[in-house]
Amino acid sequence: MTSIVEQLSARVGAAFAAIDLPADLGRCVESDRPDLSPYQCNGAMAAAKLAKKAPRAVAEDVVAKLTGDALIEKLEIAGPGFLNITPVNAVYAHRANDIAEDDQAGARKVEHPRTVMIDFGGPNVAKPMHVGHLRSSVLGDSLQRLFRFRGDTVVSDIHLGDWGYQMGLLITELESEQPDLAYFDAEYSGEYPADAPVTIQDLSRLYPQAAAAAKEDEARAAVARKATAELQAGRRGYRALLAHFISVSIAALKQDFDALGVHFDLWKGESDVNDLIPALVEDFKARGVAEKSDGAWVVRVAREDDKKELAPLILVSSQGSALYGTTDLATIQDRKTGYNPDLILYVVDLGQSDHFEQVYRAAYKAGLAPEGALEHVKFGTVNGTDGKRLRTRAGGTFRLADLIGEAFDRAKSRLNEAGLGAELSPEDFESVARMVANAAIKFADLQNYRTTNYIFELDRFISFEGKTGPYLLYQAVRVKSIMRKAAAEGLDPGPISVGTNEEAALVRRLDGFDSALQRAYELRAPNHLCDHVYLLAQAFSSFYAACPILPEKDEAIRRSRLALAETTLKQLELTLSLIGLDAPEKM
Repeated sequence: MTSIVEQLSARVGAAFAAIDLPADLGRCVESDRPDLSPYQCNGAMAAAKLAKKAPRAVAEDVVAKLTGDALIEKLEIAGPGFLNITPVNAVYAHRANDIAEDDQAGARKVEHPRTVMIDFGGPNVAKPMHVGHLRSSVLGDSLQRLFRFRGDTVVSDIHLGDWGYQMGLLITELESEQPDLAYFDAEYSGEYPADAPVTIQDLSRLYPQAAAAAKEDEARAAVARKATAELQAGRRGYRALLAHFISVSIAALKQDFDALGVHFDLWKGESDVNDLIPALVEDFKARGVAEKSDGAWVVRVAREDDKKELAPLILVSSQGSALYGTTDLATIQDRKTGYNPDLILYVVDLGQSDHFEQVYRAAYKAGLAPEGALEHVKFGTVNGTDGKRLRTRAGGTFRLADLIGEAFDRAKSRLNEAGLGAELSPEDFESVARMVANAAIKFADLQNYRTTNYIFELDRFISFEGKTGPYLLYQAVRVKSIMRKAAAEGLDPGPISVGTNEEAALVRRLDGFDSALQRAYELRAPNHLCDHVYLLAQAFSSFYAACPILPEKDEAIRRSRLALAETTLKQLELTLSLIGLDAPEKM
């Protein structure tokens, strides 16, 4: 299917070519002054030097070639040579009917599908998720939905932080409280209990307790480091404890992610690739990828054209320990072996930019991935009204579960204040409130370009007015209500025709879905989908106010408008799903 912009660009491009100028000068765009014309072409301005004519003279030559074109109702030259273009209504009608019949609602799939892995979420075992995990989770989930929709094979991996010093801290802190557990007896050879000796609440208490103690006491830190080394060397009891820590943490994490509607294909962690590290390190050494430096083994990744100094990646420390970069390289190797992805996206905050640049260059140098196959999808911070990272009133870390809970409570209050959901059962009301809360949180985040820091203001985000997630859900529910009433009256949608400005404006918004999707896909930026779905909802609102649907007496017009409403709903829900939102049936 060809968009209206593409159809017009082809016609105007042919006119430029007919006067011996490049056809790509005929590229048309939606007008930034729709009150003057819906589309415009600015190619005559760029063509002036080539044609050795004034831009307006070039525009006049183009207009002469387009006179009588069946697609164009009106063509005017504005200012020094801008072309204002109004297509015939049949163009709108034809495009609207194509979109109505298309399962993808007017969006195209990629020409060459790829296997794409998306690494996002990244919480740590034994630590409750904080609000900083929100952006990675929401952005990563939207990207996996978007890439799948466009036809790629997607594998998402949460990539748990379940290895290293923090595990040594946990093990030794638990031992100090429960020293008689079999896990701490190095001579024990029996089966360990199937049930974990700790709950998530225990882990949430033990870790900060241990971290604080180790910070104050070097001897305590040394004990934790020793336990970490023994864990990594394969001490049986410690490995069994680690498995418990991971299972308890995953169960708790799944509750938070389920509440957000975020899901992963893989729940792998750093510990899953530990056994790959020794061979990887030896291979790097043997091939000269790594070299000895001050007792450590490093991979030099600096390049002559670097604008700032990039330190070598430390593969093995002078104490003989593998570091985070080593684990990341082993993870790339593991993913290559298991899935052979064409692209791996890492949805991680901006602060990790240098780390990932080191890892990627080391991976390319070692042949673990082709150049460009590893990409850091960076994002900014969620801030409070003071402009600093969002904190609790007491100044502590804002737990993600608390944020979700607060949004849920506020959604219920806002629904009651607006007189919405009164006819729903208590269970359905709770479900709708959950959808509204998620819409508020996710849309507030995703409507910003991902590298932008933004201020989290729940009262503003939870509103049913303005550019918010709840407003979009309300618009979808309104269209669903229209379609239910039509079905109850035995009214069916029919072929779409376009006769009013509001109908044409709605079709233009529907027509813009594919280009918004492409921008979001290419830039890894779901804010383009947010912009599209908001403008679509606004266009429908204007259409609904100006063009009666069910009261319309002319059957053909009524059926056409019903079809426009149905098509809008399809694209509206589809776009919402791509940013991780579900619209209720009633509100």
